[in-house]
Amino acid sequence: MINQYIEAAIAELQEFIDNRPDAREVRKALAVKLVYQGYKYEEIQTILDVSVGSITSWKNAYKEYGISGLRLNYQGRKSYLSDEQREEVLSWLQAKDIWELGELEYKLAFEYDVIYESKRSYYDLFDAAGISWKKTTALNPKADIEAVAAKKNSLVSLLASNREEIESGRLRVFLIDECHLLWGDLTGYVWGKTDQEIAVRVINERDKQTYYGAVDYLNGKLLLKAYNAGNSENTIDYLRYLLDQSPSQRLLLFWDGASYHRSHLVQNFLGEINQGLSPEQWKIHCVRFAPNCPSQNPIEDIWLQAKIWARRFCALIPSFSHLKWMFEWFIRHTTFDFATLQMYGVFSEIKY
Repeated sequence: MINQYIEAAIAELQEFIDNRPDAREVRKALAVKLVYQGYKYEEIQTILDVSVGSITSWKNAYKEYGISGLRLNYQGRKSYLSDEQREEVLSWLQAKDIWELGELEYKLAFEYDVIYESKRSYYDLFDAAGISWKKTTALNPKADIEAVAAKKNSLVSLLASNREEIESGRLRVFLIDECHLLWGDLTGYVWGKTDQEIAVRVINERDKQTYYGAVDYLNGKLLLKAYNAGNSENTIDYLRYLLDQSPSQRLLLFWDGASYHRSHLVQNFLGEINQGLSPEQWKIHCVRFAPNCPSQNPIEDIWLQAKIWARRFCALIPSFSHLKWMFEWFIRHTTFDFATLQMYGVFSEIKY
């Protein structure tokens, strides 16, 4: 008798599968059919990528209501999860680091027959699982994690050992980087009519302006100077500019390992400036970050903020010279707070 019931159930479920165009109903019926065919719940979970709890609820619905228990009833669809289901979803969300909203919507609709009217309900689940909307950061696969950690420790020690001189103003700390602003950087996202293309005037996307910038570690101000390119000659000129802006102060500079930072011309210039002085009295002391890890330098976020700000006015900027003016205006009229810029790494370790 039992075998006849199982055979009848399998035949009924197969007929339902063959005749149902909705993939969600087919998935439910297939899960129940596999149960009756003797598959273990763990095996079905792997085959259909569904939870054990969902398989159990679908089987119970079929036993109680028959085929109708597997149909999607949009009018009667639940608008909530039970406490047990919610905990199951939160555990599922914590299984990986990166999610798309559609994945969560798909999960709730397929396995729990739950579709929320407001996106806020989905966001609340992400929040409860410790998942937030955040900007991704570029990670160079060539970066040596151990080297980055070791460099971080050495820079923290260097800042700590010079704390008194930094606080007194005898030693000025700068974070240096170069930015290449392109006319093509003007294009971005704006609000506009759905059926209308938003055109931004860009004659030559490759028009470029190079900037050297140095953020003062204590006050967050950025010293900006424009150049035609990043090279040894311009690097030396910018270092002279920083000396002129820092009378009676020694400079501790943090920058990356760009080839023109390491060139013979730059090294000869530093040798001349520091000639006859002990390392503790060097006028300019340059320290490199670990290689292939630009996220160590907070100024990277400053360049990005300035570009994003300029893009807000993309429809009002008629030429590349106007774009440069907007970019420079933002830099020169903003004091950058490392905390609000979400700075991290070395420079979050030492507070002055």
